[in-house]
Amino acid sequence: MQNNSPTYLFLFDIDGTLILGRGAGEKSLRKAMLRKFGTCENFSEVTLAGATDIAIAIRLLQVHSLPVTPENVAALLETYLEILHETLPECGGQLLPGIVELLDALLQRKDCALGLLTGNLRKGAELKLTHFGVWHYFPFGAFADDCADRNLLGPFARTRAEIHHNSSFAPENIFVLGDTPKDIACGKALGAKTVAIATGDYPPSELAKYNPDFLFENLANTNFILNTLLKTQH
Repeated sequence: MQNNSPTYLFLFDIDGTLILGRGAGEKSLRKAMLRKFGTCENFSEVTLAGATDIAIAIRLLQVHSLPVTPENVAALLETYLEILHETLPECGGQLLPGIVELLDALLQRKDCALGLLTGNLRKGAELKLTHFGVWHYFPFGAFADDCADRNLLGPFARTRAEIHHNSSFAPENIFVLGDTPKDIACGKALGAKTVAIATGDYPPSELAKYNPDFLFENLANTNFILNTLLKTQH
């Protein structure tokens, strides 16, 4: 536990919010399905954006009429993680604009805490963010390992934040940042402030339909982002 007691908690999604993987996840899942079950997947019936890895695995098995057993789900995801480690360097992904600057600015503030709220498995999150050099910013988070339903992940992240910082975080002082409607829904389920960023598959006009508390084109302007979010809290 740390001695400081931050007031604000920032919970970040990964894909499309912190990074662009350039298809590394999809490519790894496709190879995993082929290697483990001999099936060729085109994702025409599977939505990846905003879904948890466990929910995606279940859907992939269903689409191919494979038994949805804990063993099959685990086998698929274990294979996916093995392949992801190989695939990330091949796909030429990148950190999104302003991410390091924003994370550094938040890290320097004693009133702010940083965590993850993602549909990735914890190991997948670590692989991706280590590859892009930002894993060390996030000492805790909530992951697909905790629950297949993204809307139920928020309390895991909040509890871990409170344990780590020996502090409590009121829902109105929690910001959930993500690039999909599912991120917005997840934040609302927690009672948090929802921050939608149009750096993924959804344009601002589409994200606006889900009524996030804040909507940004990107996170490139650190001062503007922080001033906009935190001035509403005083």
